[in-house]
Amino acid sequence: MLLSNEQKKSDMRGAYGDALVELGAENQNIVCVGGDTTDSLKIKKFGDHFPDRLFNVGIAEANLVSIAAGLAIAGKIAFASTYAAFLPGRCLDQIRNAICYPNLNVKLVVSHAGLTVGPDGASHQQLEDFSTLRAIPNIQIIVPADAVAARYLIRSISMIKGPFYVRLARPASEVLYDDNAVFRVGSGNILLEGSDATIIACGLMVSRALNAAKYLKANYGLSCRVVDMFSIKPLDAHLVAKCAKDTGTIITVEEHNLIGGLGSAVAESSSESCPIPIKRVGVRDTFGESARDGEIDALLEKYGLATKDIAHAVIECRKRSKK
Repeated sequence: MLLSNEQKKSDMRGAYGDALVELGAENQNIVCVGGDTTDSLKIKKFGDHFPDRLFNVGIAEANLVSIAAGLAIAGKIAFASTYAAFLPGRCLDQIRNAICYPNLNVKLVVSHAGLTVGPDGASHQQLEDFSTLRAIPNIQIIVPADAVAARYLIRSISMIKGPFYVRLARPASEVLYDDNAVFRVGSGNILLEGSDATIIACGLMVSRALNAAKYLKANYGLSCRVVDMFSIKPLDAHLVAKCAKDTGTIITVEEHNLIGGLGSAVAESSSESCPIPIKRVGVRDTFGESARDGEIDALLEKYGLATKDIAHAVIECRKRSKK
């Protein structure tokens, strides 16, 4: 499943556009709605092939969501896309009442979330989307770790009825999976086995979790299991419990506010099944800041999301473990 050459990079947004073109050729009910970001989200590819099925509503995110809801009511599978700062940022009421309450078949696919948005700064660095949407019934939340996962999961959610929120990354990301990898909504994938601690990560933080595990093995002799928890909601509670029992320590890593995100979901699940020491690595309830594209790693380090921060969290959390 895991590629040996982890330095290869690919674009999740490009994978999204390619997946939509494939799905559009197979199913005439696939439609796309964009918010004047069709080039950036790569859904223009879909419009080039199926111009009568792409609707660019302009910078009007509440309308974007409502139009997608209307298309779903008409029997379409509606993919609605823009930047995460605007969706859910500007249209939570429409997501809740127009999509989730009637449980419509709308797929909200966004990019430009987290600190890695970089130059766009705090106003566009969406750090609270997991927390906001986890509390709304019916919607499911997916966060791919690379382009392979993005392409597979877009296809998967097109065949599952109901609302989805998919968070893609802005920058090109390391390719972690080969083309034969399998992903199931509601599950996580173990990318590296280990017995001393478990690192559960999502999105761009998965590659950093793997690097932290390798660093800990080489420098401290620690064997860390690494889990790609691409399904934030529903969470793989069975896998969380298994990791808790097997390793006695869990560290979560996310490009999101620590309040209400992946770490909160894992802690909630573990507390009910197998309470153990848990350490959450993420943004500590603060806004981000602007950084040039070449300074993204420095920005992540400043906010405690570097490989060394993950490794330090593992060491500190293990001090509280009884295993």
